[in-house]
Amino acid sequence: MSSSSASAAVKAAPPSPSAYNARPLAIALVLIAIGIAYLQATVGPKQAALAGVGALLGVALYHAAFGFTSAWRVFIADRRGAGLRAQMVMLAVGVLLFFPALADGTLFGNKVVGLVSPVGVSVAFGAFIFGIGMQLGGGCASGTLYTVGGGSTRMIVTLAAFIVGSVVATAHLPWWESLPHIKPVSLVKVWGLWPALIANLVLFAAIGAFTLWAEKRRHGRVVGVPMTRSAKGTPALLRGPWPPLWGALALVLLNYATLALAGRPWGVTSAFALWGAKAFMALGVDVASWPYWAKQVNVLNAPVTQDVTSVMDIGIILGALAAASIAGKFAPVWKIPVRSLIAAVVGGLLLGYGARLAYGCNIGAYFSGIISGSLHGWLWLVAAFFGNVFGTRLRPLFGLEVETTPRETGC
Repeated sequence: MSSSSASAAVKAAPPSPSAYNARPLAIALVLIAIGIAYLQATVGPKQAALAGVGALLGVALYHAAFGFTSAWRVFIADRRGAGLRAQMVMLAVGVLLFFPALADGTLFGNKVVGLVSPVGVSVAFGAFIFGIGMQLGGGCASGTLYTVGGGSTRMIVTLAAFIVGSVVATAHLPWWESLPHIKPVSLVKVWGLWPALIANLVLFAAIGAFTLWAEKRRHGRVVGVPMTRSAKGTPALLRGPWPPLWGALALVLLNYATLALAGRPWGVTSAFALWGAKAFMALGVDVASWPYWAKQVNVLNAPVTQDVTSVMDIGIILGALAAASIAGKFAPVWKIPVRSLIAAVVGGLLLGYGARLAYGCNIGAYFSGIISGSLHGWLWLVAAFFGNVFGTRLRPLFGLEVETTPRETGC
């Protein structure tokens, strides 16, 4: 997300280098503390811990401005690949941590499974339109959450449309699943631990090397990401900004914590479908009769506090709110250009619909899918990248900037 209206939460400068936003910070911290205490009392210690992990993810995402969307856009537009290389480091560390645990089936004595999904037409098409939605909506799944928490009013529109697109897709999913596909493929199980690990590391290195070659060919040198400095005397860990590598390592370690606590990797968008389904039910729509929800009626009828993904998503929003407030950058901008608003709605709908068809988003399918050893994660990466190429070409039609210089950005 790079247009001024879409990334105000990240780019807005505090009135003073030493300032911080006291009221929203207090609200965020109080809500996080109350939420953790409530979950501890009503659901259990693991759910409470996962809420804390979600909050830490929000801090890491915000301070590192870890943009899957912007990293791809800058590379597509100007072949600058620092963001993509950070993603490859994240994935490399991820497979080194996840593959041994998934091959063994246990982590710290607890049973664990990866996010491994079918590979077929629905994944390819869903990831492609998700990629378009990333560029029009101004963010990915994780990016939408942390920029909402950071104060981006435009991303509230994207999130609302994201939720609607997600629940509508659940009504159509049986037809998409009937299209040609193959059953879920776990490279760890099919190839074994070491062949799968080596193959993935080689691919990450190849992608990183390609970005270096493309960047040097275009610019004659490798261009880093310019970072502003924190206020004098203030630790960068608290106020940001973080280098992309810090963000990459923080995200993979927190995903590993999620695996240990939840028994499966980090995901984001299944909660959006759940929230939308509950809203549709409140409006009198018989969502429970849809095949998708008939298989998980207990989840549909249970409080959202029992849903791991919902708890973590809310934690991300509150963690990002706290991070933005500590940095003194919580400054919502309420005036949004009409074309940008239309793009947020269209992009959000594509994000939601595409995520369900593809069995996940940039987190559940790409990040967690690949480090789960799922073949569908690699298909998602290819299809979503081409969607981002198309979406980047569409951005100017909606008055959205296509930046050619890497910088701190929202998503």
